[in-house]
Amino acid sequence: MENQYINVDGVNTHYLKAGRGERTVVLLHGGGLDNAALSWELIIPDLAETHTVIALDWPGYGKSDTPDEKFVVSYYVQFFEKFVNLLGLTTVSLVGISMGGAIAIGFTLNNPTFVDSLILVDSYGLQKKAPFHKLSFLYVNFPGVRELTWWMVRQRWMIKYSLGSILKRQGSITEELVERVHQQALQPGAGQAFADLQDGDITWSGLKTVFLDRLPEIQQKTLVIHGEKDTLVPLTASQEAARLIPNAEFTIMEGCGHWPQRDNPELFNQLVREFLRREN
Repeated sequence: MENQYINVDGVNTHYLKAGRGERTVVLLHGGGLDNAALSWELIIPDLAETHTVIALDWPGYGKSDTPDEKFVVSYYVQFFEKFVNLLGLTTVSLVGISMGGAIAIGFTLNNPTFVDSLILVDSYGLQKKAPFHKLSFLYVNFPGVRELTWWMVRQRWMIKYSLGSILKRQGSITEELVERVHQQALQPGAGQAFADLQDGDITWSGLKTVFLDRLPEIQQKTLVIHGEKDTLVPLTASQEAARLIPNAEFTIMEGCGHWPQRDNPELFNQLVREFLRREN
């Protein structure tokens, strides 16, 4: 894996690159305290055997700059369009988890000829409401609550506790992983990009980023993966997405939470490899 940087509209953007395959897979990480390495380091070596693999840190995450922008899904979709064009890519397969899944959907709908195939992992943008939606709205809008939460998240014990909400299989949470997420939380501005997403997307009545009505437009072969024990994105949302996308397959990863690629990397890597082999 090589660490590389590219300037996208003044944003110094970090990405990982591996492999020399003719076809390119781009991996899109999620929100919160995620970044390219945390989400995808366990699958990049596998995919690099047959593909060129790229995994970027979104602006406001990882080693990329944090510009003065409002970090909502539409911003990231437009940013990603510029990113792939600057890299000189013409067709890609996309793998997106959570927020990255929503960006992948938005990009595919805007650029249908650019995307060969699509893999959505516990994707955002498929549900009309957040879990405990009214409480989520109050959490975002009640003064001081989110600030207190982010202060707590910067404590190492809280990182370990929080990982327990997204990783469900025994052994998935290691001290090394806790430390890496903790270091991410300590970075200046950590959490601001995700706070912007929450501010811009959660209304009293529902979420703004909902692609359900447009999913039938997606003609690419699509694999929808969902962790059985995910508490952040309901299983029914991914099931409905797989029903609405004409050429979709649906797989439940038993015993896994919101980060199935870390909960059961062997199975996850197999599912992705086999799907890409069939569709490419």
